[in-house]
Amino acid sequence: MGQTAHERLREYLGQLPPNAQSLLMREFERAIERGQDVAVATLVLGELRKVARPAPPAPAPAAEPVRPPPAVETVRTQPRDERRQSGDGPRRLFRPLEPFLTDSTGPLRPGQIRRASLLSVWQWLGREGAPERYAEFDAAMSASSESSREVELAARKLQLAAAEALMKLVGPNATGDRQRLLARIGAPSVIEDLLPIALVLQNREALDGLNGRLPGIIRALGDSQIASVTEAINVPSLQTPLMLPFALSLVMQRLAAPWQIIRLATKIAASDDELRVAATPFGVAVTIALNDLAGLATVLRADIRRGHFANLGDTLKTLHDGVRGLRTELDLRSESTWGKQLTAIRADISNALQSEIDSVPGRARRILRQRADKDIPAGAGVDGGEVEEVAALIEFVAVCRNYASELAINEVTLRTYSDLQQYVEKATEALVQSLRSGDARARAYRQSQVSAAIRFCHVLFGNDYAQLMSRAAENALSGERKSSRAG
Repeated sequence: MGQTAHERLREYLGQLPPNAQSLLMREFERAIERGQDVAVATLVLGELRKVARPAPPAPAPAAEPVRPPPAVETVRTQPRDERRQSGDGPRRLFRPLEPFLTDSTGPLRPGQIRRASLLSVWQWLGREGAPERYAEFDAAMSASSESSREVELAARKLQLAAAEALMKLVGPNATGDRQRLLARIGAPSVIEDLLPIALVLQNREALDGLNGRLPGIIRALGDSQIASVTEAINVPSLQTPLMLPFALSLVMQRLAAPWQIIRLATKIAASDDELRVAATPFGVAVTIALNDLAGLATVLRADIRRGHFANLGDTLKTLHDGVRGLRTELDLRSESTWGKQLTAIRADISNALQSEIDSVPGRARRILRQRADKDIPAGAGVDGGEVEEVAALIEFVAVCRNYASELAINEVTLRTYSDLQQYVEKATEALVQSLRSGDARARAYRQSQVSAAIRFCHVLFGNDYAQLMSRAAENALSGERKSSRAG
């Protein structure tokens, strides 16, 4: 398969000299500050961060440089080493946000923060948000190793200062010309993230404490696990409507089956009725689970569109288990918001799968169909890459059978798989027979067809049947050669 646009962009950026990478990064950072081409700038910056190499020190300018404004002079005249040029400063400062970051630029579910928003906040802190603490942190990063106690103390002071400064702009007691000040930070999507960023930085210790009390992995969220998790979350600062989604997100990351986060909500509500569950603060767990399933359905659709079938089995299982869990452990009404969302998720999955499943028999027929000898040019053969693609698609249909009922693809999956079995079996036998006769010029093409058919038989009927047809093909070829010698 060809490279995606993102992969081509990353490869191109990776080939640029370090100075060119640094220049591009600065220009796109300025574009985001001005609110220009934010989507494009965010995309390119994200790829640059993955490939950027520290730039060598620039030569001293010949002329007197223009002095920065007083508000930012103390920050921008600080010496900068290669660590901070490559982004270690922002990463170190925003480390408490890492479990909640997403690369999505669209609407977010509760408990998420856009990764692209962090750069704008970092730059704003240096300009006017908390310039003194920013300068202290900058100096600590320059003078010490990143893991030193001095850097940790400076980072925590800057985190608290950042939280305080952001709360003055977006908190419940915000004052002043908020719109003008917010516009100086970034685009509307960045502004949406400011309050969550402030709250997570402000409550870092409580989140760290929760993280430390959770087991490494929770294979099944049963009654005993629910009790211990509920006790761990029972911290006043984590029980607020704005912080609870972040606490639940931490728990969800430890679950082998993330959809089971809804069991906290049903346990608190002491009911599976969606109205009673929604009436509790933990009802947000259902919203989180539904949004994550919707995001996974989007990933599934994108993988299918790109022809990436290698790991679809795991994705389908996660979706199947999540849909079934929500349908069986919650009493959802079809006309409710949650009920409509789950119905839309199932329809999205079904549409994505059905269109691909429907295409598989046609692609198999194009490879295996019998052609007259006169229509086969000399040296022709079946494309091996296409054979492997179709084999992967047949395996994809086979995997879909295991999850067809919950994902609303039962009928199309069973019909398609049955059609494939019948057609491939008959086509393989006919192709093997064709090796016994026919124009010698077309024999190489028919052999490549038989090889493709045996590959499909391996997926549909197993190794034993594939080996049986392989021996039949060998016998057909050897019998044809004997016949030719006898003549």
